Amino acid sequence: MTADLERIDREILRLLQSDGRLSNAQLAEAVALSPSACLRRLQRQEGSGVIEGYAARLNGAAIGRGSTVFVEVTLSNQGHAALDAFERAVAACAQVLECHLMSGDFDYLLRVAVADMADYERLHRQQLAAFPHVARVRTAFAMRAVVPSRGYPL
Repeated sequence: MTADLERIDREILRLLQSDGRLSNAQLAEAVALSPSACLRRLQRQEGSGVIEGYAARLNGAAIGRGSTVFVEVTLSNQGHAALDAFERAVAACAQVLECHLMSGDFDYLLRVAVADMADYERLHRQQLAAFPHVARVRTAFAMRAVVPSRGYPL
């Protein structure tokens, strides 16, 4: 999809990734377009699915979720029913920020937000280990984010 984007579209997307609160007037001025032309381009990117939505980035520590945990999950089998059951359960767990189906030595990689190690232990005992078809859970606590979440290169 990136190859299909014109230079101005890429610049609009780059600007929005760094500040999603920019007004259409500010975007238009930054890319040297009229507000109506800029809005049409923006709506085209939203309509085509390039822009999936808008959200605020929160500070985990400020909201009591200062620890990031990466969790490798191996299932007891990889049949469709097992995968579907696990994915439904993990999608319902609010502390799971991301869940990726993986290739390699484990089946899923989760990024989890918790307050501290005790909070993770509770989550592990009450939810993660109880998810359907879980055979093994391996956990790694992030010490700090070296490159925090950022936008895609355009």
